[in-house]
Amino acid sequence: MDLEIFDETKTASPEWLELIEKLLNYAGEYINLPDNTEMSVTLVDNAKIHEINRQYRGVDKATDVISFAIEEDDGSEEPIIFAEDEDFDFPKNIGDIFVSLDKVKEQAEYLGHSQERELGFLVVHGFLHLNGYDHMQPNDEKEMFGLQRKILDAYGLKR
Repeated sequence: MDLEIFDETKTASPEWLELIEKLLNYAGEYINLPDNTEMSVTLVDNAKIHEINRQYRGVDKATDVISFAIEEDDGSEEPIIFAEDEDFDFPKNIGDIFVSLDKVKEQAEYLGHSQERELGFLVVHGFLHLNGYDHMQPNDEKEMFGLQRKILDAYGLKR
């Protein structure tokens, strides 16, 4: 996977950045994403994620993770047609995730597990949103959280 990680807080350890990279690559393999899949993760503080949450979701408070999925085809654009004998391997950009490192620390303490587990949980949660999973309905929630738990457990980030 082509993964860009931006630490706007300048506080994430090299180990945390490596955890994000390895975990998301693992999750991508787990759900069989193409190798040329692109996405980004931006690490921010509570003030920044509060601003993003207010601006894009109309919610006036800090949250832990926000995902911005890139829709593949909404039908509004003319398709690009290539010659049948051409074989292009275009990357698939699935979107961007923003994670509050302040929330990672707060929630890890509140939930009584490691900050690494909380960081992994939030990154995988956002990643699954980018891949079309949601938890608005009970059946969807069961599917998404079940897959999230399987990925984290298989990776070794158990509660």
